Amino acid sequence: MKRAALVMFGLLLWGAARVPAEHALFITRVQSHLLSVPVDLSLREQLSQTGFVALLSGFRSLAADLLFIKAHIAWERTEWGRVLILFRQATTLQPRAVLFWDMAAWHMAWNASAAAARDPAQPRLALRIKAEHEYWDIGRDFLERGIKNNPDRPELLEALARLYRDKYKDHLRAAEYFDKAAGKPGAHSYTRRFAAYELSYCEGREQEAYDRLSRLYQAGGQERLPTLISRLKFLEDKLNLPLDQRIPETAR
Repeated sequence: MKRAALVMFGLLLWGAARVPAEHALFITRVQSHLLSVPVDLSLREQLSQTGFVALLSGFRSLAADLLFIKAHIAWERTEWGRVLILFRQATTLQPRAVLFWDMAAWHMAWNASAAAARDPAQPRLALRIKAEHEYWDIGRDFLERGIKNNPDRPELLEALARLYRDKYKDHLRAAEYFDKAAGKPGAHSYTRRFAAYELSYCEGREQEAYDRLSRLYQAGGQERLPTLISRLKFLEDKLNLPLDQRIPETAR
């Protein structure tokens, strides 16, 4: 124990000596969206002692990877509180690791929420639903903070769109975030189409959704998918379009 304490103390001194130099690099990283982790008391409260020493010592990546592995093990054991704590620490240490934010949100908004919804230890349905929705909110928080730290990436925007679509049933927000994802380099080709799908479910936005889906349909080829055609047919009826302006019935 004495030896371990000496090693930890040495790492702490070495890390503390590097803080002024790393602070100068922090400004450059912020300007490039390569957000580092500012060292302050609030951060110390979020991390375990080992994590904080790793931060000062320059071992953030290794410590974050270990926390990620521990979070996976905790998930296998369905220890949801521990999963949450470990992912909060991992994302704090490595805010530019998109996978960490994405997996944290998935475990909370999908896995933990599903477990809460059918928790046999909670006989009251209302409380199970409340717990389920709270996990949705935790997952959303992970994604929103991940997006702030990775504004140039489409993955988390798309994940947030799916969360609004599949859990909150908020089609307008889903359309908004699919659109944002589509505007980022490296976005999947389907995200713009998914944005139009979601817009087609929004009361008062039918004409806009129809125009967008029509443009995709006119592009032909792989865009003429069953879901796109189905939503177009729905909007044609909703907008009461003349028969000569509708897509062919054979397109069903």
